[in-house]
Amino acid sequence: MDPVPLCQHIAISDIDLHTYTSSAMAAPRYPTTQYLAGNFVISAGCVLFRKDPATHALEICVLHHTKRNEWLLPKGRKDRGETIEQAALRETFEETGFKCELWPQKMPTRAPEPGVNNLFTTQVVDGLAEPIGVTIRDLGKSDIKVIFWYVAKVKDGVEKVYGTQMESESYESIFVDAKVAAEKLTFENDRDIIRQAVALVTPNVKS
Repeated sequence: MDPVPLCQHIAISDIDLHTYTSSAMAAPRYPTTQYLAGNFVISAGCVLFRKDPATHALEICVLHHTKRNEWLLPKGRKDRGETIEQAALRETFEETGFKCELWPQKMPTRAPEPGVNNLFTTQVVDGLAEPIGVTIRDLGKSDIKVIFWYVAKVKDGVEKVYGTQMESESYESIFVDAKVAAEKLTFENDRDIIRQAVALVTPNVKS
């Protein structure tokens, strides 16, 4: 019996180049939009909670942009080398003046446990400090901004720090009752983020 060759040389002419090329350049299985570096901006922000010092009612911090007369949530662009979570907390502190921390919640997630494949399963898991929402904003000219939103709370015992905003920023930060905070905001997308945060946080908060 002749030995089996370790490798076999195939001439290019033996390959159906049309079939090979079509297979190698197949379209994605799902509708897909792809953005390369330089065409997207990563931003992050928080819905910042605290309990009113006097009444212990749950409150949310909102920003008044004094130049545009808009009511907003704190957020901003991720710096180089930052994680998205670090950016969310830094931007929230800079724009509100309150040092804060992520506040883990019981929430739905598509993220699997380590080593577990549940690609098509949504589970409700306790103690997660993951994004509660993602906003995709079209900036035009094939550019987008991706905003990751988190739940955060003011650190215990801290007071507001003044002078934390950048020179170009003009925000007043105030705390309002969580039940009506969404209606205070200018944009409906921001209101949806607050409603999601309140729905997650309220069942776990003791009066």
